[in-house]
Amino acid sequence: MSPVAVLLVVAAAFAHAGWNLAAKRVRDGGALFVWLNATVSAALLVPVVLSTATPSWDWVVPLAGSGVLHLGYFLLLQRGYATGDLSVVYPLARGTGPLLTVVAAVAVFGERPHPLGLVGAVAVVVGVLVIGSGGSGQGSRVAGAVYGLATGAMIAGYTLWDAHAVTAAAIAPVALMAGSSVTESVLLAPYALTRPQLKDLARKYWREVCLVAVLSPAAYVLVLFAMKIAPVSLVAPARELSIVIGSVLAWLVLGEPNPVRRLSGAVIVVAGVAAIALA
Repeated sequence: MSPVAVLLVVAAAFAHAGWNLAAKRVRDGGALFVWLNATVSAALLVPVVLSTATPSWDWVVPLAGSGVLHLGYFLLLQRGYATGDLSVVYPLARGTGPLLTVVAAVAVFGERPHPLGLVGAVAVVVGVLVIGSGGSGQGSRVAGAVYGLATGAMIAGYTLWDAHAVTAAAIAPVALMAGSSVTESVLLAPYALTRPQLKDLARKYWREVCLVAVLSPAAYVLVLFAMKIAPVSLVAPARELSIVIGSVLAWLVLGEPNPVRRLSGAVIVVAGVAAIALA
């Protein structure tokens, strides 16, 4: 993978871990928190797209499909964070996603990544499973695992869909994220705007809303740019470097248990990312 793609993925990893930490702090947000994030993101991104590109009707299906998949992802993720540890939900979601993505990229898109890259992808998944195998309690661990795996499936879906949109359909990454955010906001609006607790949630968690609204699309736009210059079967697992950052933050900031297990898994993830970068 090229040095530019590696730098894009590393920057995305820091942004991604940061917004997930912010999202974990909002335990009672659910769909309302997702709507606030999507709406603020759309308000920030749409003017940028309109000033730099001319929208096309050919974008409708790719943008709408991306929005639906991302909406499912965010809803499952918030539910997972409400029931399980960050150190369980996050690694399982991020590990399942690239594993399924690599399989689909090879089987569907016919990609043939370097063997070293595939070894690195396997190492990333193993490291993720080591990190995610510890939690604060059995009930929390089971619930976190279920939502983590479901979220990972959504990650694989939107990764493949969006990779096709920015390559085959030639849609700019910023435009794709803007359209996805608009779709999410529109779909959730009938629910969110009729809930009396919306104002209180926005007032209480406005910092977290702003962090997620900015860092989430920024992280993913960086990944989409990386996908334009490197195979999706390598970019998808390489971005899981965010698991290392998120796991350390879960320990240091949230006080979640099993730091030795978490950091051991992180070392395996770093080794896998290094193998992918050299492929």
